[in-house]
Amino acid sequence: MAVPVEEAIAALSTFSLEDEQPEVQGPGVWVSTERGATESPIGTSISSFIILLCANALTQEGKEMASVLYTYRSCVKALPQLPDSMKQSQAELYLETYQVLDLEMSRLREIQRWQASASSKLAADMQRFSRPERRINGPTISHLWSMLKLLDILVQLDHLKNAKASIPNDFSWYKRLGIFNFASRTFTQVSGQWQDTDSMREELDDLQIFLSTRWAILLNLHVEMFRVNNVEDILQILIVFVVESLELDFALLFPERHILLRVLPVLVVLVTSSEKDSESLYKRVKINRLINIFKNEAVIPAFPDLHLSPSAIMKELSTYFPKFSSQTRLLTLPAPHELPPPIRAEHDDFTIRFASAMNQLLLLKSTDGSDVDWSKEVKGNMYDMIVEGFQLLSRWTARIWEQCAWKFSRPCKDASPSFSDYEKVVRYNYSAEERKALVELVSHIKSVGSMMQRCDTLVADALWETIHAEVQDFVQNILASMLRTTFRKKKDLSRSLTQIWTFRILSDMRTLSADWMANTNKSESELQSSQHGGEESKTNIFYPRAVAPTAAQVHCLQFLIYEVVSGGNLRRPGGLFGNSGSEIPVNDLKQLETFFYKLGFFLHILDYSVTVATLTDLGFLWFREFYLESSRVIQFPIECSLPWMLVECVLESPNSGLLESVLMPFDIYNDSAQQALVVLKQRFLYDEIEAEVDHCFDIFVSKLCETIFTYYKSWAASELLDPSFLFASDNAEKYAVQPMRINMLLKMTRVKLLGRMINLRSLITERMNKVFRENIEFLFDRFECQDLCAIVELEKLLDVLKHSHELLSRDLSVDSFSLMLNEMQENISLVSFSSRLASQIWSEMQSDFLPNFILCNTTQRFVRSSKTVPVQKPSIPSAKPSFYCGTQDLNSAHQSFARLHSGFFGIPHMFSIVRLLGSRSLPWLIRALLDHISNKITLLEPMITGLQESLPKSIGLLPFDGGVTGCVRLVKEHLNWETKSELKAEVLHGIKEIGSVLYWMGLLDIVLRETDTMNFMQTAPWLGLLPGADGQILTSQDGGDSPVVSLFKSTATAMVSYPGCPSPTSFHIMSKQAEAADLLYKANLNTGSVLEYALAFTSAALDKYCSKWSAAPKTGFIDITISKDFYRIYSGLQIGYLEESAQVPSNSHEKLGDSVAWGGCTIIYLLGQQLHFELFDFSYQILNIAEVEAASIVQTHKNPHFAVQGWEALLEAMKKARRLNNHVFSMLKARCPLEEKTACAIKQSGAPLHRIRFDNTVSAFETLPQKGA
Repeated sequence: MAVPVEEAIAALSTFSLEDEQPEVQGPGVWVSTERGATESPIGTSISSFIILLCANALTQEGKEMASVLYTYRSCVKALPQLPDSMKQSQAELYLETYQVLDLEMSRLREIQRWQASASSKLAADMQRFSRPERRINGPTISHLWSMLKLLDILVQLDHLKNAKASIPNDFSWYKRLGIFNFASRTFTQVSGQWQDTDSMREELDDLQIFLSTRWAILLNLHVEMFRVNNVEDILQILIVFVVESLELDFALLFPERHILLRVLPVLVVLVTSSEKDSESLYKRVKINRLINIFKNEAVIPAFPDLHLSPSAIMKELSTYFPKFSSQTRLLTLPAPHELPPPIRAEHDDFTIRFASAMNQLLLLKSTDGSDVDWSKEVKGNMYDMIVEGFQLLSRWTARIWEQCAWKFSRPCKDASPSFSDYEKVVRYNYSAEERKALVELVSHIKSVGSMMQRCDTLVADALWETIHAEVQDFVQNILASMLRTTFRKKKDLSRSLTQIWTFRILSDMRTLSADWMANTNKSESELQSSQHGGEESKTNIFYPRAVAPTAAQVHCLQFLIYEVVSGGNLRRPGGLFGNSGSEIPVNDLKQLETFFYKLGFFLHILDYSVTVATLTDLGFLWFREFYLESSRVIQFPIECSLPWMLVECVLESPNSGLLESVLMPFDIYNDSAQQALVVLKQRFLYDEIEAEVDHCFDIFVSKLCETIFTYYKSWAASELLDPSFLFASDNAEKYAVQPMRINMLLKMTRVKLLGRMINLRSLITERMNKVFRENIEFLFDRFECQDLCAIVELEKLLDVLKHSHELLSRDLSVDSFSLMLNEMQENISLVSFSSRLASQIWSEMQSDFLPNFILCNTTQRFVRSSKTVPVQKPSIPSAKPSFYCGTQDLNSAHQSFARLHSGFFGIPHMFSIVRLLGSRSLPWLIRALLDHISNKITLLEPMITGLQESLPKSIGLLPFDGGVTGCVRLVKEHLNWETKSELKAEVLHGIKEIGSVLYWMGLLDIVLRETDTMNFMQTAPWLGLLPGADGQILTSQDGGDSPVVSLFKSTATAMVSYPGCPSPTSFHIMSKQAEAADLLYKANLNTGSVLEYALAFTSAALDKYCSKWSAAPKTGFIDITISKDFYRIYSGLQIGYLEESAQVPSNSHEKLGDSVAWGGCTIIYLLGQQLHFELFDFSYQILNIAEVEAASIVQTHKNPHFAVQGWEALLEAMKKARRLNNHVFSMLKARCPLEEKTACAIKQSGAPLHRIRFDNTVSAFETLPQKGA
């Protein structure tokens, strides 16, 4: 079904085509092989001037010839080298090569014929103006420009022919191949343009002479020009015009200025070929004026990578014009300054004034019935701003052209000889400051050009009206005043004749350009009389009409003003407006001069879009055809490309404000591609540009994302630094991050590049997602190469990365950080409870932490034992500073914090594990550790059985009468384990690992309780819960809803009752969601003790071996002589390693630490052997005997400080062990009282609960594996 037109229009009106993309690119140029829509009106407006048409047509053809020469590349270099096996195909190769070269040589022959024709026509045109009948009416300005442009094309062609060494080389091959093919009778298959060998040789000889002779085109022009006499006059006129135009520089744009600079030294050489002509020239133009011009313009741009030097041209041409060699004063010229002055202030001032003028113009357009004077002032101001903008753009672009030419003329002297010539003039010839200045200049040109191009249609009427008003004010008011003053005084007849001739020209100017229909204060008869200039009249007032003069009118007005000022004789001394022989008053002469130069700029204003495109075209910065030929390479690497060098300069610059201009150098590629297709008309150049742009833009996106990532990473790391650390630092400023205006680049969704629109924001988003994942992957790889103590550093680095993700998410829609973290941890599946980090932690605990770390109970830390088992780990990967904390200073600061936690494992590390694993992976790790305890107990069972078998059947109490020495000897006799030292060590290590896991669970329990308490304090007020006695949780509401549910219910009720409620159902849904949240949070409050659950699990695992390790007394009384229980085994192991530690200080303790006591005492406690151990432990008995022995010695010797000699170290170690055992037993009694097994209750799902009495709750001892299961 078709949609009605009205509905379609209404639907389209709802779409917005505007976005928030900032303007950080130059004018948009769509690469096309067609000419622009805005064409210059010159060609169609001067159709009546046949001579000018022919000259312009020749100039255009010459430009095409110059493009052919400039883009010419050697064909011979591409010839394949035939192996010996293919020598029979050599004739075919020569034939095909000749066919290729014949096409290229035909173009060169066409250039040869064209230059001969152009030189002949230019010489004829000059001779026509040198004839006697033309001495009165000299050439017009248009004629002068046409001759200068044609001469400039001839100079450029000659310069290109001299510079291209590949052309004579290809021609020599072509000539040899032509003779070879003709001799082998295959020539007729190739070309039919020659009938015999003589004609072929003659044609080839002429072309060879043309190609091999330097400055052959200028020599030919000189011959054509001086076939008749008096041509020196027109040459002097041209020199005067060029010199005055360059000195005034009022209405010249940089392309016109460069034309004048290129032809001036050639004109000087041509006109001073004799002493008489030299004296005549220097009478009209002082030589100092020429020297000043050549001194200030030592290097003149000719082509993108070719330049002209006036002194070099004149030195070289002096060999062809011997009489010129005497003019040595022009041949030694100083060099100009290399760097342009800063233009930022100039740019900012113009931008502000241009925006103000545009606002005034928009206000004028929106105002009905505005004042005429105010309207004229606003539009006139807008016109002045456009003229100033064109002049600024012309001056700035000319500076880049001239600096580029200067660099090509002055290669880097410090570069290595192995570098190519192009690297010496480009890559190593621009300093960092020069690159920065060039980037800023390019940015200013492109920004001003873009600003002026966007307002093209807005200012068109204002420009036309202002030009119309300028012309009409001149022809109707100023010329009227001149006409009235022409016949005011008559002194003699000759003067009256001159006045009549002047009056006729002025009247012609009024007739040509006056718009009498726009006059508002004259009747028709008055208009007629005013046209004849016969009476005094007041200043005329005109209607504002947007009707600009045509190009033909502008040229005619210039010609007539020229005739009036020169008096019909341009050969008078003094130049144009400085003509001393003129009878025009000084004030009138000044007005004519001002309007004359305004006319010259009118054509640029009327051709607005083309002028803006020309002045902002910087494509010449890419081309390098001359150096490709001299370096004998196919193409240079992108490191040598000036546009890419500017991009790299921006990305690597410490100046953060320069980053906004990073896209401006890519407009150079747009301009160069447009030149390749439209101006040079070479597709292969465009293909090379496109290939480089594709490669450069990929690198640019990568480098830009790296810069963005580094900035946000540094910003996040700086914000996460401890304030106390910054306060104590002597140089805290180095940790601060300078702001960068990156958000403007992050909004770029339409980057114009070679006719394509590229979504830069999307590319950055895609790349940033990849970089974040790579960074997470690197952090995990780095952690996997370190021990468990590095978990704190991992958390800090992940926190920095997460915070940088939060900062970047304000400007860019990147993937969720939790999603990326889960992807890298391989924890995406809903049924996956393990993760890469949890698996690594568990693997690290198995392989390194439990075997090699020992516990210090006093500090609650695990430290690495000095007697560690070496663990093979991969080397720590290295990465850029951006993958750590951004910068080297911030990396050092955060590393100083990481080193504080790198030598131990304690509470901070446990907090990091809890936060990193979360509630999803932490239960898996807990279960793995509990299974490790169960496996260790299983592995210990046969070992302990082996130790039990070595003990005597009964072991009694140690006798007091034997003293410490006797008791120690007796214990050694009972413990006959000398042959089982390895078994003892394995049992001790097994008990140590069990103790380490249990203590690790205790640290985890402390951290989880603190975390649960914090969560409870945050959620309890919303859930209406209060902490009660004995860990109970009380409800503040008696059977009612919680505060959060009540709040949402009341809000829903109030909003539903409100008549203007837009969506009542949404509030009901929110109320239901509040009830669900209430149930969810209340269910999660009852989290149990991990340590108690671990003790319960261990107790259940010990039940299997309870009969072997804890024999029940047959009589019901304690058997003090039993020797097979576990506490006996542990007592013997304990006194053994205590004795070793006393003999070799800190040896055994550095291997085992305090974990052995935790493991052994826990097993003893859970087996119900604590009292047996405390009564019958060997070390305890020895300590008791030592106390009695010491008391008796004190009483005998009356010395309270007398101790048992020889056993001080052992007794001290036993006391420390007893204190540690008492501490462990007291903790176990508090956390796992054996008389209240229901206190260790858990849910059916296995989640531990608080140690609270619950009714109808399953006991942990009923759900865990039981004895005999």
